[in-house]
Amino acid sequence: MRSRGKLFALVTSIVLSGAVVVSAFGTPVNAAPKRLHQKWQTGGVKPGRFGMLDCNGLSPIQRPIKVSAVCSDPKGYEGSRFYENGHYIGHDEPIVRFTSNRPGSGNHTVWRERLPLDPHRRPTVHSPGNDVTHYFELTIAPWFSMGLCNSRSYPLNPCTPNSDSNAPSATSLGGGSSFLEMQFYPPGYGPFPDNISCDNTHWCASLHINDLECDAEGNCNFNCIEPTNFAFIQTDGEPTGPPSPQLSNLDSVTPNAHTLLMNPGDRIVAKIFNADIGGGKHALETRIDDLTTGKSGYMIASAKNGFMATNIGDCSGVPFNYQPEYKTASQDNVIPWAALQTNISTQFEIGHFIPCSKVTDPALIDLGGGVLDTTWQTCKGPYEEAGEHSSLPEEPTDAFCFPEGFRHHGLAPPNLVTGCTNILSGGDTNFDGTSYWPNWPNHLEAHRYPQPFLQRQPKTADNRPYQHFQFQTDAPASEATCTPTGDGCAVPAPGAPGDFYPYWTLASVHHKCVWEFGQMTNGKTFGKAAQYGEPALDWFFGNLEGPIRPLPNC
Repeated sequence: MRSRGKLFALVTSIVLSGAVVVSAFGTPVNAAPKRLHQKWQTGGVKPGRFGMLDCNGLSPIQRPIKVSAVCSDPKGYEGSRFYENGHYIGHDEPIVRFTSNRPGSGNHTVWRERLPLDPHRRPTVHSPGNDVTHYFELTIAPWFSMGLCNSRSYPLNPCTPNSDSNAPSATSLGGGSSFLEMQFYPPGYGPFPDNISCDNTHWCASLHINDLECDAEGNCNFNCIEPTNFAFIQTDGEPTGPPSPQLSNLDSVTPNAHTLLMNPGDRIVAKIFNADIGGGKHALETRIDDLTTGKSGYMIASAKNGFMATNIGDCSGVPFNYQPEYKTASQDNVIPWAALQTNISTQFEIGHFIPCSKVTDPALIDLGGGVLDTTWQTCKGPYEEAGEHSSLPEEPTDAFCFPEGFRHHGLAPPNLVTGCTNILSGGDTNFDGTSYWPNWPNHLEAHRYPQPFLQRQPKTADNRPYQHFQFQTDAPASEATCTPTGDGCAVPAPGAPGDFYPYWTLASVHHKCVWEFGQMTNGKTFGKAAQYGEPALDWFFGNLEGPIRPLPNC
């Protein structure tokens, strides 16, 4: 069995220190920190002891308030893998990207979808690829994306909201960019501060923004490398706690009575747009209308609501109104630091769950405010055994892990299955978890596997469709076999024990043209896993891209 060491020092006893100024490779830069700090922005709201200065929970100056956060995946300097304080940082995010040259396509998007139902039976852990599976085992967070304008995020260039002048080009890295993910969280595996779900019976959602604190030369402040603004979608529009990286606390990541809770099977409309907040000012709004229950919720990424941009020099916060970066969703309008070459997209964050027969090696997690939870570090069971017999290297830890029925000392309903989220390893990098077996939806009704999401084609503000689409995934960035030449970069991951990778299907369901994700065969499958195409060596060797195609009919 692998050696666990003292990995939990990262989350239970983080050492507070001075500024950490390194390159994106994790090696010191040549310039002295003082000279860089004079150049960089400083002087705002000082960070608290707990917060979200780093989405990955690795800040040396602050403990993470959410230890199981879902982050945007950055490219490393000059397109390499991204390392932070000695740790590989990566995810697996298969997307459908939508592009259009029409005005308004980059700053106002409307999504219509049906949330899926899970099987009536509880999850099982007997036979990988044949187990009863629930959605929280497949994806930690489906999300919709949009590029946002922020001159305090990479590459620290000025940015004009709602303007295509911000696009990177052969002569410019583009305007400062942030990455919006409107995230959805499946039921069944709480509590949210250190796990996946809001509760055992509802979906919930958030407005989630990542910045990247690096300059154009690849110099980064790893005290606050990927700061996160986070707030749930609320029926009253009020954050549950401070949303900023500097001031967020346990309330910020704990649902309350006004958090919008949605039932599996509900039909919803999700909107992302630039809202008029009065006084001639605007800020990004994410809104959900639940057509089944009649309930609605929203969140506005405004300074009034406590959202802050981060100063790279000292990690301090500046009250900030986030706004869309681009006017259109044209092909060149992308977030320049992200592994995925995208702006408007729909995605499933996968590779963050492995079911277990039992878990061992308990440890305590400090969630802030004197609240402690117990987690476990080691998974044992058939999925883990399959991974140990594959050719891919094992992760150094499976944490965070929890047993079936665990109530987290009264913080959550009992967990529905024993399992681990592989958060501290940067994801399931030996590809033995549920996401990489054929446990995905294969039927419009839930039987052994859940129903699929049914996502209609997105529309712009004037109810017009996007013109083109493209499949992408950054899974190869997590593959030990993937090299900068593109060799060994593929899905399924070479050597993965399940030899499966989920794919997108475009189908006609109930006379509506919808996108499905999993292993559905009721429409156009675009070659299944082959839809993700070839390594995008001109962008990031760990990214696969299919061709940009005209949006088809079903």
